[in-house]
Amino acid sequence: MTTQQATGSSNSSGRGCSVIVGIILAIVAIAAVLMGRGMIPGFGGDDGGAEGGLGAKGTKEIHGVIGSEKREYFEDPEVVERLAELGFTVNISTAGSRRIATEVDLEEQDFVFPSSSPATQKVTDQGSGYSTDYPFFSPMAVATFQPIAELLEGAGVVRREGDSYILDVNAYIDLTKEGKRWRDLGDTFPSPRNVQISTTDIRTSNSAAMFLSILAWQFGEREPDKANDVKWLTEQISPYFTGQGYTQSSSAGPFNDYLSQGMGSAPMVLVYEAQFLGEKMKPNSRIKDDMVLLQLDPTVLANHGLVGISEEGKELGRLLSTDEQLQKLAAQHGFRPSSNDYLTTALEEKQLPPPSNYVSSVDPPNYDRLESLIEGVGMRYGTVPPRNQEEQEK
Repeated sequence: MTTQQATGSSNSSGRGCSVIVGIILAIVAIAAVLMGRGMIPGFGGDDGGAEGGLGAKGTKEIHGVIGSEKREYFEDPEVVERLAELGFTVNISTAGSRRIATEVDLEEQDFVFPSSSPATQKVTDQGSGYSTDYPFFSPMAVATFQPIAELLEGAGVVRREGDSYILDVNAYIDLTKEGKRWRDLGDTFPSPRNVQISTTDIRTSNSAAMFLSILAWQFGEREPDKANDVKWLTEQISPYFTGQGYTQSSSAGPFNDYLSQGMGSAPMVLVYEAQFLGEKMKPNSRIKDDMVLLQLDPTVLANHGLVGISEEGKELGRLLSTDEQLQKLAAQHGFRPSSNDYLTTALEEKQLPPPSNYVSSVDPPNYDRLESLIEGVGMRYGTVPPRNQEEQEK
């Protein structure tokens, strides 16, 4: 009898424990599901949840496509933190401005952020109610080396104004039309290669399109009667792109080659001024003492235009243009903010000289005219355009 009671008590206790364990496991399973969905505040959740949903710390999550030269700005922890304080988690992907204007499904984005006014205008023409803000801009310039600048100065292509070097585009055209090679300019750089500015691929990249804009204007000035002749302009401009051989799809590529491979690989590289100055302000800057920036005369200003598609995207454009902290952070990345001369202050804080004044600037052609010139030059490459850098990484 005693044994039977003990056995019965033991079975009853075991069943009770099983029920309790089962309830606990069920609660844990339900909690895990809710945490995974971000339904329990402060636990788990997806900081990169669905577009238009909640991001980190309850911020509104949005997505946009930007030019690659702005990637470091958006990934700057201080920019990320400031945007979070203002209520946004911003996710980005990169593409060339031409692709942004013609290939990106705009309705899938909260905003797009190409690097030129023609591309920005093309985007705004595709939908009603889009907003446009220009938070910052950057002149096109040429990254080179002190010995190269001095060679070009001796050839009458570069001049000095104070501490600045200025490249005369018209004189540069004369030099290249003569077929000059680097070795013809002196013994400092006895390369058999033609004197030429390296750019990105005109078919994919905005920076190359901005250089095309400068050349089109300059050739139009040389032959005013042919300034509107797209076929003639294409013939004049094409060698400055097709003669380079392989070109990269993103402005980050040639600049990285310039920084890492030196004068022998990339004696002159077309850049956004912001790339050079932004790199110069980094604590671990790769800009060496013999690296210099040539301002172009004339240049084109790359006006970075943010097109707001959703209401949140429109608000982001306003914030980037008006928030003092975001404007100052843009200056720390080498951009010239629209609201103040924060770039000079940012450089001074790093004990660097102020930015050079660009001598003169010309407006790029409208989108359709620019597109006609790009297509004309692009047809002469004879190769398939390089893929977007993000696609190459997949």
